[in-house]
Amino acid sequence: MKRITIFSFYVILGLSLIAAVPAGAEMVFKLAMVTPPGHAYSAGAQEFARLVNEGTGGEVVVRVYAGRQIAGSESELLEAVHTGDVDMAITSTGPVSYFSPGMGVADLPFLFTDYSGVDRVFDGPVGRELLDGLESANMKGLAFFENGFRHFTNSIRPLLRPEDFRGLKFRTMENPVHLASVRELGAQAIPMSWEEVYASLQTKAIDGQENPIAIIHAYKLSEVQKYLSLTGHFYSPSPMSMNLKKFMKLKTEWQKLFLEAAARAAKFERKMIRDSESKQLEEIRAQGMIIDTVDKDVFVKAMSPVYEMFYEKYPGWKETVRKIRAD
Repeated sequence: MKRITIFSFYVILGLSLIAAVPAGAEMVFKLAMVTPPGHAYSAGAQEFARLVNEGTGGEVVVRVYAGRQIAGSESELLEAVHTGDVDMAITSTGPVSYFSPGMGVADLPFLFTDYSGVDRVFDGPVGRELLDGLESANMKGLAFFENGFRHFTNSIRPLLRPEDFRGLKFRTMENPVHLASVRELGAQAIPMSWEEVYASLQTKAIDGQENPIAIIHAYKLSEVQKYLSLTGHFYSPSPMSMNLKKFMKLKTEWQKLFLEAAARAAKFERKMIRDSESKQLEEIRAQGMIIDTVDKDVFVKAMSPVYEMFYEKYPGWKETVRKIRAD
């Protein structure tokens, strides 16, 4: 979907909702994501909308649009936030790093090993520094939601060690760190937009993919994948961003409210992701997937060359990694 198409759809959608704007509302914002309505992003976004409505006494309304209602991909959605055609978005870090290269450091393999470390970093100074980096691209980083730790699935064989990946074709996000990391395992990494993945798995055009449990569950990948390896190789933070000019037009007290509401909604969403994971794994297993745990140390070693590869390209990443590991 091209930008003009996004813009046209946005205008038409906005006009259709004018009659539905609550009496007394001074401003109405649209918050979009490509994940389906049942995903935790939507619940976290609704919580943000509730907090903003409550905090402004109904003067600001946030409408939530899930499941590609406004844009076909996260890249298109972020471009629309950048230009102001869409007000806010929750996305993965992959497309964000094209607007702010510093954000890409969060995608390095095995940079995070547990959720307590995740929260210390992304709710602390390093997280704020990464979010503030979006301002150069006319976006305001509000907070970090999450998709969780990512794991590999495939239809060929159990993946217990790096050598099991050799010769297999894996879809990854259009994310240079992810692509390089999968290639270090000896697999063929194929960048592909998400809307193509299910059919490509079904037709065996690709052998596997990698994603958090919430996505594997929500998109019913058990129907086209036999094996799930709990590698946890990447952590997927999900920045919530807003068009910077629109953020700056808010009253000072509302700017503060938006940041506070985003932080609270992010914690709400992260808890939902984490609390749901065990049940989702049980359901995935019941649907027939074979789930394997792995020795993560061998994967850490196999993917470690990626660090120096990207330190050379982005020298500032080394210092950011040092700060993250210190946290």
